[in-house]
Amino acid sequence: MRILAFVFGFWIAATAAFAQDGDAIEAVIGSQLEAFNDRDVSQAWEYASPNIKRLFGSPDNFGMMVQRGYPMVWDNADVRFLELRDVRGNLWQKVMVRDANGGLHILDYQMIETAEGWQINGVQLLPSPDVGA
Repeated sequence: MRILAFVFGFWIAATAAFAQDGDAIEAVIGSQLEAFNDRDVSQAWEYASPNIKRLFGSPDNFGMMVQRGYPMVWDNADVRFLELRDVRGNLWQKVMVRDANGGLHILDYQMIETAEGWQINGVQLLPSPDVGA
């Protein structure tokens, strides 16, 4: 019976920690999206992981990549956070973004925890689900 109580207690603690991580992750992604809307590329750069910063080298290069490759992030009109998942030890946050023209897009953000807190380590544009009859 004590083992069951221990397992249940551990599960509750893990669930609470995951929920806290989820709140922090949503705050980071939301803040970066807001920074892009404000055209504050230097602020958006602060939410990028060290890997992303090494890859792009400067806030300007990073901003240009987002503007050209992820226009729905550059001009996001509405954001809805979907599920947070652990995929082989990596946390991925799905986000639905409405672009400036009203189109919906599903993005998957890979998050890593660093000494500075949660940071964005990559973003994938997922295929849109089929809608229709």
